[in-house]
Amino acid sequence: MTAASLNTTMSDVAELTPALLQKFDVPGPRYTSYPTADRFVDAFTVQDYQQALEQRRIGGMALPLSIYVHIPFCDSLCFYCACNKIVTKRHERAREYLEYLRREVDLHIAHLGTGQTISQLHFGGGSPTFFNDEELAELMTMLKRNFVFAPGGEYSIEVDPRTVDEKRLAHLAAIGFNRLSFGVQDFDEDVQKAVHRVQPAEQVFDLVDAARRLEFDSVNVDLIYGLPKQTPTSFARTLQQITELKPDRIALYAYAHLPERFKPQRRIHSDDLPAAAEKIDMLSSAIAKFVSAGYVYIGMDHFALPTDPLAVAKRQGRLHRNFQGYSTQPDCDLIALGVSAIGRVGSTYSQNAKTLEEYYDDINQGRMPIVRGLALSRDDLIRRAVIMALMCQGHLQYESIELAYMIDFKEYFADEIELLKPLEAEGMVILDDSGIQVTSRGWFFVRAVAMLFDRYLQTDKNRARFSKII
Repeated sequence: MTAASLNTTMSDVAELTPALLQKFDVPGPRYTSYPTADRFVDAFTVQDYQQALEQRRIGGMALPLSIYVHIPFCDSLCFYCACNKIVTKRHERAREYLEYLRREVDLHIAHLGTGQTISQLHFGGGSPTFFNDEELAELMTMLKRNFVFAPGGEYSIEVDPRTVDEKRLAHLAAIGFNRLSFGVQDFDEDVQKAVHRVQPAEQVFDLVDAARRLEFDSVNVDLIYGLPKQTPTSFARTLQQITELKPDRIALYAYAHLPERFKPQRRIHSDDLPAAAEKIDMLSSAIAKFVSAGYVYIGMDHFALPTDPLAVAKRQGRLHRNFQGYSTQPDCDLIALGVSAIGRVGSTYSQNAKTLEEYYDDINQGRMPIVRGLALSRDDLIRRAVIMALMCQGHLQYESIELAYMIDFKEYFADEIELLKPLEAEGMVILDDSGIQVTSRGWFFVRAVAMLFDRYLQTDKNRARFSKII
């Protein structure tokens, strides 16, 4: 089996009937990792994490690193938000948090040593631009003092458009960021009021124009469908504005209303939410709109212009996936800094303390703030390789897995191959003696394909904690 093209055409979009979208609109993981973070255990200790760092220091110095920094603070509450955040007007809290980030980096350097190369950096939140210009510069200077930033790397920051102007964007460029991600969600005023996030479209257009003048490598815009007060008609207006804005990348997420898990969502009235059929209509319209506007459908909920490195990586079969989603950077270890941040080193995953009190207390005791994680088993590693091949390349050669892990693929995954046959009948995958190929239609539902190889999910009937895959 040879890799088939996964380039999405309008004829592929036309096949996405409401019935088909609804059939596969089931809860499932996003597979930014495998196993997924809900499988992490408290039995994974600080010592386990430190051992993974030491092993990397001994045997992996030539491999690049990725760094994620979580900055949890926000000026105001967005009702849809499911992120780990702290809403506060006390900006002096940023200075204290910055000092603890510095101390957490010191704890890592004690095990890693200085001078390791990073090829990817991402500031997420919360709202990283809650930090003022001086604090952001100090944080970047501290990271550059301890790590080597590779030329051509991806250095990105999530930006709340309400907190920046062109001068601030110029500062971000000056201190080393080359990619921006603007949280837009929806341009409709009624929707913005319903989710407590009012930001005029003109403001976003001005900021994207400024980012282009400042020569940022890429600008991403986040959208959400399924928000309160949204209708297919109102969302169509937002889609039109987005295609006029022409960002390099678009992330289109489905809103998952889980008020029992996320307290801010209790401010949203369920009667204001669009019906399931309307959400399907919005998704179908968005895909058609973006593809017709020239965007490449990267996978799941991501689109990029053909010239964007993400689209180029997809064409060349170089897509990768990490905790920030699809990436052009090679598969590498991820150092996670800040409250609740999740990282990966070697064959381990780990997560920091979820509250500031716990996070600060651990660091005050000179201890890394790891509270849970996972050491991957051999079966985990095999399944991770399969799932990531399907999620990133859209095809899998049995032989590549057999040679890497010394297994007979069709024997090891006999049950999973049987489960794939109904998807084959739906035209989602092609199976033959040499491998699995996701079709251009199946690429829209690639999470459903990957889920069949998730051993934990197949034995767990409580999937409602995940968002819908469509």
